[in-house]
Amino acid sequence: QVQVVESGGGLVQAGGSLRLSCAASGSIFRINVMGWYRQAPGKQRELVAAISSDGRNYADYVKGRFTISRDNAKNTVYLQMNSLKPEDTAVYYCNVRGSTVRTTDFNSWGQGTQVTVSS
Repeated sequence: QVQVVESGGGLVQAGGSLRLSCAASGSIFRINVMGWYRQAPGKQRELVAAISSDGRNYADYVKGRFTISRDNAKNTVYLQMNSLKPEDTAVYYCNVRGSTVRTTDFNSWGQGTQVTVSS
């Protein structure tokens, strides 16, 4: 099994910055993709950014403001969020997909970290 834990959320003013961290642990053989999603109350969960060996993908609304990166040795992914806007307010979830040591595919989610941006 693979565990995923996010951290770094908080309350910031518009224009401020936050750095989210997500650490995966467990019986990991290979991680194929790590990504950040967010979900505001009453809304669908949406992709924010993802990273894999193929590169990085960003939602249009965060391009130029957010940066996703990872530390492969630590099975950790980061999301640097700059120029935050009130509409960025949401619970941010980390998603990790890959294979376990038994070559079983996994798709694990963290419990989420709250990001609140005030005007």
